[in-house]
Amino acid sequence: MFTGIVGSIGTLIERDGSRFVIHTPFKRKSLEEGASLACDGCCLTLAEIDKSKGKGAAVTVDVSNETRSHTTLGTWETGRKINLERALGLGEELGGHIVTGHVDARAKIVSRFPDGDSVRVLVEAPPELAQFIAPKGSVALNGVSLTINEVDGQRFGVNIIPYTLTHTTWGDCMPGDLVNLEVDLLARYVARLRQYEGPTP
Repeated sequence: MFTGIVGSIGTLIERDGSRFVIHTPFKRKSLEEGASLACDGCCLTLAEIDKSKGKGAAVTVDVSNETRSHTTLGTWETGRKINLERALGLGEELGGHIVTGHVDARAKIVSRFPDGDSVRVLVEAPPELAQFIAPKGSVALNGVSLTINEVDGQRFGVNIIPYTLTHTTWGDCMPGDLVNLEVDLLARYVARLRQYEGPTP
């Protein structure tokens, strides 16, 4: 389980088919094999951990065909910057919202423009996910917990504050880019329950 509060930015340093090696700023002793790590919002299992030649640690993850088909990971090339978040520990602060790391689909950035010191971004979701996206609700985009400002059909707007722009990869995201989208878990269950509501007495 995650919160959508990115801990650091990693870099893809090697890729061999479905096996990815990512450099992280985390200390080797703070990571464990078999643990989960959210990479641009996608929950992956740490298969191997090696001390990096520089600071931090290099982690190896295996990415399934299913994951590559529903996320942006299939297009990743070496040098790519990646939002990283370690799994939430029991008793830790839930700073964003409940994020599972199970990406629903890829969404497309439609536009981006300054809004004071922040940046407003318009995103288009796949039509089947539009029902889960509501104004003032939450969404995870590339692993970042964001509040939805407005919704118009499949499109919705979010505001990226200066801190997020400098401490995640959102500072580099541009119109036309695809991002990993995970809808709010609570919205998903509410929609599912409504499908099975009995007749009104």
